[in-house]
Amino acid sequence: MGQYRKRLEIIADILSVVRGGAKKTRIMYQANLSYRLLALYLEFVKEAGLVLTQGKGEYALTQKGHEFLERYKRFSQRSEQVETELKDIEKERGILEAAYVPNAVNYGSNDSSRKRNKSG
Repeated sequence: MGQYRKRLEIIADILSVVRGGAKKTRIMYQANLSYRLLALYLEFVKEAGLVLTQGKGEYALTQKGHEFLERYKRFSQRSEQVETELKDIEKERGILEAAYVPNAVNYGSNDSSRKRNKSG
């Protein structure tokens, strides 16, 4: 099943399309947005000073928009690295628990039920 994009991802997708200049229809299709969401986000990025409107309904990036895309690229790469590290850490934890702590899963999942039984 698909995963919903976060606000920063949607903004980055819009700005990536607008980078070379684009009209609403192109942005909508390439950023994979409904017209309603496109209108909402275009208004937002215009107010934020990330894009501006040029003649004949074409949108273009501002310097601030270019800066956003560069920072977002670095953020996205770093975020992926951290997520990979966290997965590796969780995997290692599972290996340690399975190998050295018998029934470790039971202790972790039953902590709250033991507390309830003691008080009840």
